[in-house]
Amino acid sequence: PGHGDVSVDSHYDLPVIKKSLPQLDSLELYPFREIFKAGIGSVMMAHLFIPAVDSTQNRATSISPNAVKKLMRSDIGYNGLTFTDALEMQGVKKYFPNGEASAQSLIAGNDMLCLPGDVALSIEKIKEAIRDKKLSWQDIELHCKRVLMAKYQYGVSHFTPINTTNITADLNKDIPAMKKLVAENALTILRKENTELFNLTSDAKNSSPDIAYVGIGLSTDNAFAKKMRTDYNAGVFLFNYKQDAGRILSIIELIKTKFKKVVIGIHGFNRTPANNFGISKIAIELVKQIQEQCNCVTLVFGNPYAIKNFCGAKNLVACYEDDPYTQQAAIDLLQGKITAKGKLPVTVCTEYKFGSGIVASDLLLPKVKAEEVGLSEEKLSAIDAVANNAIAQGATPGCVVLVVKNGKIAYEKAFGHYNYDNKELVTTESVYDMASVTKICATTLAVMKLYEEGKIDLKKTLGDYLPWTKGTNKAPLVLEKILLHQAGLVPYIPFNKETIDAAGNPIATYYNTQKSDSFGVKVAENLFMRNSWKDTMYQRILQSPLTAINKYVYSDNDFIFLAKVVEAVSGLPLDEYVKNEFYTPLQLTSTGFKPREHLPLNRIAPSENEPIFRKQLLRGNVHDPGSAMFGSVAGHAGLFSDAYDIAIIMQMLLNGGYFNGKQYLNKETIDYFTAYHSNISRRGFGFDKPEKDNATRPEPYPSISVSPLTFGHTGFTGTCAWADPAHNLTFVFLSNRVTPEGGSNTKLYKLNVRTTIQEIIYEALIK
Repeated sequence: PGHGDVSVDSHYDLPVIKKSLPQLDSLELYPFREIFKAGIGSVMMAHLFIPAVDSTQNRATSISPNAVKKLMRSDIGYNGLTFTDALEMQGVKKYFPNGEASAQSLIAGNDMLCLPGDVALSIEKIKEAIRDKKLSWQDIELHCKRVLMAKYQYGVSHFTPINTTNITADLNKDIPAMKKLVAENALTILRKENTELFNLTSDAKNSSPDIAYVGIGLSTDNAFAKKMRTDYNAGVFLFNYKQDAGRILSIIELIKTKFKKVVIGIHGFNRTPANNFGISKIAIELVKQIQEQCNCVTLVFGNPYAIKNFCGAKNLVACYEDDPYTQQAAIDLLQGKITAKGKLPVTVCTEYKFGSGIVASDLLLPKVKAEEVGLSEEKLSAIDAVANNAIAQGATPGCVVLVVKNGKIAYEKAFGHYNYDNKELVTTESVYDMASVTKICATTLAVMKLYEEGKIDLKKTLGDYLPWTKGTNKAPLVLEKILLHQAGLVPYIPFNKETIDAAGNPIATYYNTQKSDSFGVKVAENLFMRNSWKDTMYQRILQSPLTAINKYVYSDNDFIFLAKVVEAVSGLPLDEYVKNEFYTPLQLTSTGFKPREHLPLNRIAPSENEPIFRKQLLRGNVHDPGSAMFGSVAGHAGLFSDAYDIAIIMQMLLNGGYFNGKQYLNKETIDYFTAYHSNISRRGFGFDKPEKDNATRPEPYPSISVSPLTFGHTGFTGTCAWADPAHNLTFVFLSNRVTPEGGSNTKLYKLNVRTTIQEIIYEALIK
């Protein structure tokens, strides 16, 4: 630190900086010029070999007249004190031993020598330099004068001891507030299955408390345990790391019979991984049994690497420290007084990698009363009946509805369950297979970005970007037409039909239950496709017939090609490109392809229990068979997300490409792509739009009240996302209508669930 672009520590040798003087002047020297202008009192000369400043072999800048006298004092105009870095360091001592570095430091123009080593020998070398006229008495007097002036300036010439009464408290008066702020901002929610555990109600007067606190690593109450007693009248159980397994059964039985909610705190462990941070195996076993048998949240107070012992927790918080400030912040988090803002700074297990963390929704899209943004909460409540009726009618086992107005959440609710067995409740953080919403929230976003960077020209053809299409009738297809579904491509190719037998079973030629070098394309759990078949699929598209050009035919193949264009132009697969350019900087925690690789399975809603081909309940594996066979990353389908993250993408587009301090796309690009571009359809470039004759249509699309500026898309699995710039309004609906029987369940369409809900939102607008 402080040496910049070097590979050697000056404690051990002389670091070299090979930059030119203009390079140094434009970057490294700039801050020094500015602080010198501001009147900084002193500067330390580091031991660096910079040939552009002084090419004398092994001469450090700290003992170089070119660096001190010429560059710093003459060229830059610095007039304050100069100190050397420690002269006992090998960066200078190795080449100028036995006091020689001290003499050379003064010759260079320094005023004070830091840790010169042998003082008597240094003085002798300085005298020798004066005798040899390498150093003058005038130089010595100038250095002394600067030191004396500094002493006078800072009151050291008439030194009065400082009164140290209460000095610790005085110097640290701002520390408590800072520690509180750091603790609150660091807390990281890694898993959150039960939101009730993050909104605990304080009820100290309750004589029959329903909350227990298990303090692992404690023998006596700490601040957290005391707060649990006073705020919740909680039953407190302390279990230190020296206790044996004898207490485990009694604690478990007591907790199970008396308490509905359990808070587990992991305390008192050390920072080093030796002996598993001092956490006993018995303590881990107790925690594991509580987690398996009770409704609980686990908080780990200390080194985050210790979380590896508790990765199976259904509700898990990393707290990083075990001091009263952090313990109070954790209490506030459980009471809903503060929101978690932290992200995991390290990878602790396969479930929780660097950057993991569920950030509270109100940090990016604040949740407000509907009336604050011009919507009637009473009218919006009619959405509840529509959603519940859809579930009762068997249109979908569950759903999430999100309404954002003016960048703020006015309505957000989850309904029903993941499946019709009613075992797993849907939450607002549930993640769904977005199906064709992938087209706008992944592929089109990528095309827009590359278009405005001048890397994609919509007037050009597939052949211009994909050389392997040349010689086929697909090479002349223009990107504009592809984005409009007017390129003449067939709607859909059932790629899997060639690879299954008459009974719908995967043929061994194409699939294996084990992953290998040859079978590396995962299409579902324990089912891997032959790698080479992906090339065959592209050949099937190239060999497919073309319908009439300029006829509107909605086709997945359009976007399969567009994803390959993005990959060819950007040099990255579609999933990596949109993650780097959009999802990560937008702080989207759920959005992405192949969600089983980065999300807990119980957060992901299932889709079809597929009777042919994959023959399993698909959960976290993309529903669309073609996308699965392309490796679960394709331009037409494959994206998974919760409603909140999709709303952020749509709000970014409504904001003219700007969100949370960053410009992602130019407004002109968004306006261009979301405008009508066809005389024969309602389409924009990539985006679906309202029918142009909505006012007179018997079945308006997507609903009668949306403005012509509206853009969005629907998904086969029962999803949609619509944004209306005229009202700064976003509507997101997520469901798994294909669960469990697949696309044959059309009740979501027949009941007009999405259209009806969207119309309720517009009726709720306060005129």
